[in-house]
Amino acid sequence: MSRAASDNGVYDSGLQTERTLLAWRRTCLAFGVASLVAMRFTVEAAGVLAVFAGVIGAGLAVAAYVAAAIGYRRANAALHTTGSLDHGAAPIALATAAALVLGAACAGYVVLGALSG
Repeated sequence: MSRAASDNGVYDSGLQTERTLLAWRRTCLAFGVASLVAMRFTVEAAGVLAVFAGVIGAGLAVAAYVAAAIGYRRANAALHTTGSLDHGAAPIALATAAALVLGAACAGYVVLGALSG
């Protein structure tokens, strides 16, 4: 650990990035499960499109978690060596895409339910 980083009190050694990774894990798990549940409820109305949207949404959630885990390792290493935070926006972009797919599936369910009922 860098002496300058520990003296400034900029971060707690390991816990800051660990909490962020755990938050990403919960968020991505919620997106993945919600995508699969949405697929389950929309498969009768939308058929193959529902399966496609559910699998894509769950896949994007997994990809967001993998990107967050890689970012965690990078940020943790940067904090310990240089004392500065190095991170990217890939997890945010992937989680946003997963949320959009989930929202599109739910909107499709509402529209198809209104048309058939």
